[in-house]
Amino acid sequence: MTKSENESGFISHLTELRKRLINTFIFLSIIFVICYFFAEHIYGFLVNPYASVVNDDGQSRRLIFTALQETFLTYLKVSFFVAFFITFPFLLIQIWKFIAPGLYENEKKAIMPYLIATPILFFLGGALVYYLIMPLAINFFLSFESSGAVTQLPIQLEAKVNEYLSLIMKLIFAFGLSFQLPVILSLLARINVIDSTYLKERRKYVVVIIFAFAALLTPPDPITQIGLAIPLLILYEFSIISVSIIEKRNSVKEDA
Repeated sequence: MTKSENESGFISHLTELRKRLINTFIFLSIIFVICYFFAEHIYGFLVNPYASVVNDDGQSRRLIFTALQETFLTYLKVSFFVAFFITFPFLLIQIWKFIAPGLYENEKKAIMPYLIATPILFFLGGALVYYLIMPLAINFFLSFESSGAVTQLPIQLEAKVNEYLSLIMKLIFAFGLSFQLPVILSLLARINVIDSTYLKERRKYVVVIIFAFAALLTPPDPITQIGLAIPLLILYEFSIISVSIIEKRNSVKEDA
């Protein structure tokens, strides 16, 4: 293959990549506009963990905003957040269509499970935040309220719209991305960067790293930190099992 043919092939790959990225951006933009029209409903869905906790405490609760543009910007942020969530699988499909023509059939079969597992694990992480971590964290923070018997004045939460939604969206992204740990470790095992023995020997260091990582990604409270660390530790153990299975399959192929 001549130099000009190599350059032509490289340019065609870049052109195709640009086309797929543009398609993804257009899809994201369309979904964003649609989501904005339903921003109030999406807002209600994201606020539900907070509302379900505080509606039972017998007090009059509300979410406030302190700047004229705050609610508008919050709706934009919420719309983009949901649009990204919906676009994520579409992005993976575009990546797959870009790399698939250059792969052998066995390589396609090897990569396909990871493309399926990635969005599933991401959504599982988000669901864990929405249905379990946020209600527990809200109850924890509300426990610091005071009726004023000791503090002279009552201490009561007046949560801001923007701050609450920023917190829950940040946690959903943090958990969703963190739940990709088995995918990353399994891929590293497939290219012989790590093995199950390596993962087992470094388990005690990983425990410290995971808790430090959880402390960086979550608010400074034990509920969300432990809520992220424990699932990651479980996923790490599953990753060891997954890597062991990959090693056995590779050894069988080599023997054959």
